[in-house]
Amino acid sequence: MSAAPASTRPVVEVQRRTLRVLVLAQVLSGAGLAAGITVGALLVTDLLGSARFAGLPAALFTGGSALAALAVGRLSQRHGRRAGLAAGYVAGAVGAFVVVAAAAAQNVWVLLGAFALYGAGTATNLQARYAGADLAAPHRRARALSTVLVATTLGAVAGPNLVGVMGDVATGWGLPALTGPFILGGAAYAAAGIVLGVALRPDPLLLARRLDEEAVENATVPAAVEVPETDDAVPGPTAEDAPAETAAEDPGAVRRAVLVAGTVMVLTQAVMVAIMTMTPVHMADHGHAVSTAGFVIAVHVGMMYLPSPLSGWLTDRFGPLRVAVAAAMTLLASGLVAGLVPSSSVVGLAVGLGLLGLGWSLGLVSGTAMLTSSLPLATRARTQGAVDLSLALAGAAGGLGSGFVVASSSFAVLSLGGGLLALAVLPVVALTARSRTGPDRAAAADRPV
Repeated sequence: MSAAPASTRPVVEVQRRTLRVLVLAQVLSGAGLAAGITVGALLVTDLLGSARFAGLPAALFTGGSALAALAVGRLSQRHGRRAGLAAGYVAGAVGAFVVVAAAAAQNVWVLLGAFALYGAGTATNLQARYAGADLAAPHRRARALSTVLVATTLGAVAGPNLVGVMGDVATGWGLPALTGPFILGGAAYAAAGIVLGVALRPDPLLLARRLDEEAVENATVPAAVEVPETDDAVPGPTAEDAPAETAAEDPGAVRRAVLVAGTVMVLTQAVMVAIMTMTPVHMADHGHAVSTAGFVIAVHVGMMYLPSPLSGWLTDRFGPLRVAVAAAMTLLASGLVAGLVPSSSVVGLAVGLGLLGLGWSLGLVSGTAMLTSSLPLATRARTQGAVDLSLALAGAAGGLGSGFVVASSSFAVLSLGGGLLALAVLPVVALTARSRTGPDRAAAADRPV
């Protein structure tokens, strides 16, 4: 039996409230996302006494985020975005605090397992972008999801720059200095989970499904709908709940769109994680302080998220395939700069890592817009989780392989190779555009004339 609705509000008002809640949670979680990235490789190098395994933390972060992406997607599919995202952030917070305890006890095996659990926060931070698009109009979908991404900037930039401060806090508590950022990360993830668990009502995915069903029944989308203050009136999705329009979808076209979107995001993620992971180690090996490496990573993370509104506008305006090409070219430029500048040049490395972040933003936003526009609501969250699983596995491979590449050759080889790998996006885009059934055509149909 459904609860009586508490109020009647236009969908646009609910979407604005949803974005406000997501923005607050992303600001908080951004600190957790970036703080551990800065010192994870350094912590393992310190404990193991070798940089050969410095890529392990990033590999475990992203490997853990792969499993978490699948779990969060399935939980969101069944119970809504609020349940999935809140649970993911809580898991990330637990992982961060276990990292602190394991490092204090110098237990490497527990530490490595905790890195994987900490990755749940990374997966959840990325999955939140989908929640921003659930209720968005098709021609504003990329801008809506980019609003959620850009909100991460404040915490993500602040986190690496608090490495020194949090190191002093940890030392004052009798803990290793490098555990300080993980203390910050655990608190940030926990706060984000609480915000979403309390305030993300009504649930955007469950409400979007309900509206879709009503639109099918009434042959029109209502201008104002009854929106309950709780999710009790919005049942969880089942296979039988699939809207009628799903039956009209071309399964082959959907599969092609998912493949193209996934390829763009997977390549973008692998290149970004590989170069980013080894930058602090490369800088430490050439005499730079941890705080200086933190500054470079802060520039990188800022450029991952700060240009998101631009990435969203470009995607809505010109289509995701063109923006995917721009992402590949930007990543190539990043690899050239990071690989060729002198190791002593902090400015040069910051520019290279900034371009790396921008290329990632363009690739993620364009790929996400392709993916979301192609999927029916009945299976959207589950498929998004599966794609993010591939995304995280690609990042894990990039993070793990980066340490071995640098140990056997150099950081320059890693950077240049990553830039060239990004160009693999181009033939995929070319084949899709030639087929005349690609996502850009569907996206263009969504955009108003």
